[in-house]
Amino acid sequence: MRITDVVPLVMGTSWRNLIFLKVLTDEGLIGIGEATLHNREEGVLGYLEGAKRRHIVGSDPFNIEDLWMRMYRNDFWRHGDIALTVLSGVEIACWDILGKAVGRPVWQLLGGRCHETLPAYANGWYTVARDPAEFAAAAKKVTAQGYKALKVDPFGAGLYELSQAEKRRSIELVEAVRGAVGDDVEIFIEAHGRFGVRTAIDMARALEPFHPGWFEEPVPPENMDALKAAYDRINIPVATGERFYTRYDYHRLFQVPRCDIIQPDVIHCGGLLETKKIAAMADANYVTVAPHNSEGPVTTAATLHLNVTLTNFKIQENFDDFVEPWVKQAVPGAPECRNGYFEPPTAPGLGIRLNEDLIKEHPYKPGFFNLFAEDWQRRQFLGNQPNGSERV
Repeated sequence: MRITDVVPLVMGTSWRNLIFLKVLTDEGLIGIGEATLHNREEGVLGYLEGAKRRHIVGSDPFNIEDLWMRMYRNDFWRHGDIALTVLSGVEIACWDILGKAVGRPVWQLLGGRCHETLPAYANGWYTVARDPAEFAAAAKKVTAQGYKALKVDPFGAGLYELSQAEKRRSIELVEAVRGAVGDDVEIFIEAHGRFGVRTAIDMARALEPFHPGWFEEPVPPENMDALKAAYDRINIPVATGERFYTRYDYHRLFQVPRCDIIQPDVIHCGGLLETKKIAAMADANYVTVAPHNSEGPVTTAATLHLNVTLTNFKIQENFDDFVEPWVKQAVPGAPECRNGYFEPPTAPGLGIRLNEDLIKEHPYKPGFFNLFAEDWQRRQFLGNQPNGSERV
């Protein structure tokens, strides 16, 4: 069997463009992957065209390790987000082909079942004004859907430091959410790498009374020493890793204790097998895995197949219930979260298809999503103006 082409399908949504992939073969089997990368769509599509010619077309989709290493090593320049996202999306599609060829779900090929059910947490639910009453009302809707955990970034457009007024508002928002959901629901605090070390420590300590399950990305991802300095003085679990790539970045993370939970993203860090290797490194350091997933249902499905096999899996992020309903409809067979849990998939491969007609009804949308703009939590594309102030 040989790969004959890779076809991208772009679907626009309110705050991101999803890039689905179809990997075609000369035996008629089609693998599905995803290569969504927020604000990098043009780069992903351009790199894919070159990668098809250099590496992908003509390859045996069963030789996943060989294809991975050729795409990673042979371009010579070490990879960033664009190249790794293409590599990851194609790698996932190859697993889908392999599963379909042998009639087995992908998780059975990655080592088999370690979990009967997979707990999930909600994200993308707080697209409201930064007002305690509105955050509380939105949180109640999440728990009404059966979720027993949710994540929130209460910090607005902050960077490195916050004013005293913004600190108070952020604390009030978390206090309101805790009051709305009660003591038995996990609340994970997302910082999106906003803060300098001192602010990260101050905010984490101020939020301790609300018993967060973790404090995520307390500082930007580039400086491991800053992460270590924050970790050593934060008294709640620290999570990080969505912007680390491959085992080589994670090797640096694990050289000394810097976190309690890692959050690799399977379509950015190198695909399913690479993420499984990263999870094994985490296990050797007594660290759990809560995979990142702010993309679409294809990534959700792929990540669930991995999670089933991980001995140190903790919980799965899910946006799919808090976006436009046709996003899941575009991926028939997309996993459903019920009462806060996913069930392991059972169909061959990833167990999903693409509704290409529906995808075409929602074409690429211009604009960009800026986490450092006012009211970013409403999750809408900003305009193309340099200052990002004009909304589309």
